[in-house]
Amino acid sequence: MIRKAFKMKLYPGKEAEYKRRHDELWPQMKQMIHDYGGHDYSIFLDPETLTLFAVLQIEDEERWAASAQTEICRKWWDSMAELMETNPDNSPVSVDLIPVFYLK
Repeated sequence: MIRKAFKMKLYPGKEAEYKRRHDELWPQMKQMIHDYGGHDYSIFLDPETLTLFAVLQIEDEERWAASAQTEICRKWWDSMAELMETNPDNSPVSVDLIPVFYLK
């Protein structure tokens, strides 16, 4: 397994709605994440900066990257665009983080 971590950014006042939508994550989105090798996915919020910190395990980088081309992923991005910083295609602005320490 490969551990990935990245950060994203919420718009002010969108914290509760972001959490609600993830609490009610679409079954098709859950299935897609698993189908493309994503496991043990967590997202944390820094309420002072509205920075989201995500960490997950993936089976393969190329397989995971291909998930971005799925219809359900694109639909999810479109639905989340009003809540967070996005790119022109509505994908979240996401910055990969560099691992510096891990203790198992």
